[in-house]
Amino acid sequence: MDTGQLLTILDLSGVWAFAVSGSLTAMQKRMDIFGVLIVAFGTSFAGGTIRDVLINRPVFWLHNETYLYILFISVPVAVLFRNYLQYLRKALFFFDTIGLGVYTVIGIQIGLTWEYSPMLGICLGTLTACFGGVVRDLLCNEIPLIFHREIYATISVVGGIVYTVMLYLGVSEMITTLVTLFGIIATRFLGVRYKLSMPAINLHDNMPNG
Repeated sequence: MDTGQLLTILDLSGVWAFAVSGSLTAMQKRMDIFGVLIVAFGTSFAGGTIRDVLINRPVFWLHNETYLYILFISVPVAVLFRNYLQYLRKALFFFDTIGLGVYTVIGIQIGLTWEYSPMLGICLGTLTACFGGVVRDLLCNEIPLIFHREIYATISVVGGIVYTVMLYLGVSEMITTLVTLFGIIATRFLGVRYKLSMPAINLHDNMPNG
């Protein structure tokens, strides 16, 4: 398997993982099947769509119907097996973490392929990975995960830096991709396990009384 095939598999896997993540979140909110489909669509496609529009690239799912097929298969499967997924207490977290890692790598790779600077590539990777979750949470009337509680976007940014540095040092793209992907997934698991989070800013902190 070459790097191009690996990235294609990862890209399709990201759609699947975020489609399941969005479906589970929507079902927790007791939405009907249309609502579940819309949330899954937003979770899977929002980040990549914004990325493609920003860099004037053909929107990925409009030019490859395979992404839509995966969405339309993933959502009914998630609905049909929802009772089994509920027994997996961390199913939502698991699928969301896979999507975070995969889309970070895909976004950076696309940015570098289109000859953007490493910094912009990292920004595109973070946008691709995180904005689907933002759309999912907003559609479900939740505060987006990247704005509170655990480290989320930060993991994507650090993963992007690792990816860029490894390429700069001459590490093969295949190894760089795998190390970054599993590094992001492992870091998020550890972050949740040890309850790591960015400090919250309180409006009243350090303000004089009276």
